[in-house]
Amino acid sequence: MRPSLKIVFAFILTLTAAIAQAGSLDAISAGDASAGVKEALAKGADYAVASLGKENGFLGNSKVKIPLPGYLQKAEKGLRMFGMGKQADELTETMNHAAENAVAEARPILSESIKKMSVDDAKGILTGGEGSVTKYFKRTSSEQLTEKFTPIVKASTKKLQLAEQYNQFAGKAASSGLIDKKDADLDSYVTQKAMDGLFLMIAEEEKKLRSNPVGAGSDLLKKVFGAL
Repeated sequence: MRPSLKIVFAFILTLTAAIAQAGSLDAISAGDASAGVKEALAKGADYAVASLGKENGFLGNSKVKIPLPGYLQKAEKGLRMFGMGKQADELTETMNHAAENAVAEARPILSESIKKMSVDDAKGILTGGEGSVTKYFKRTSSEQLTEKFTPIVKASTKKLQLAEQYNQFAGKAASSGLIDKKDADLDSYVTQKAMDGLFLMIAEEEKKLRSNPVGAGSDLLKKVFGAL
């Protein structure tokens, strides 16, 4: 059976677009590509830190606001019924402010990650599609961010007696299989949620850049990501 003209035309258009894309990328020098990717990384990092590393950066953003750990979420209604709503609110505020304080210190680590980017890394980010910037930061900075964030978070939660009580109770619950072990330590829970929020904001900025490189505000970003 002969293919319809519509299918043939669709194939030709797809092939033409692929050739044009390859040609556009080939026309960009390795230096420009690397510089463009570094600028995109810096743009994402700046946006994320500025958005979250401030008062109510987490608490006022429903996308990243840190909720009570899973087990306490289920028990929250009961806590409020027994007059412990104030403690639940205080714990939520403390966790989110701790995350804000931690993320405010993330920029040097993200900057170091950008400096260490190799040519192969740049190629992978440029051609890897949506999420490549975020994946790069996760791979190259998660360990350092954890080390940086943990003591900042601990300093905040230490002021709250309820946090210590939670850890004691949650540790027993985790050993009994009642809650996930990753939620058994409040500081670890908040540290991970802080990083999750940071990476989410980086991903949002990357998505905007890839979908609208013309509006990126930089000729280099327009040139490099516009070729995609």
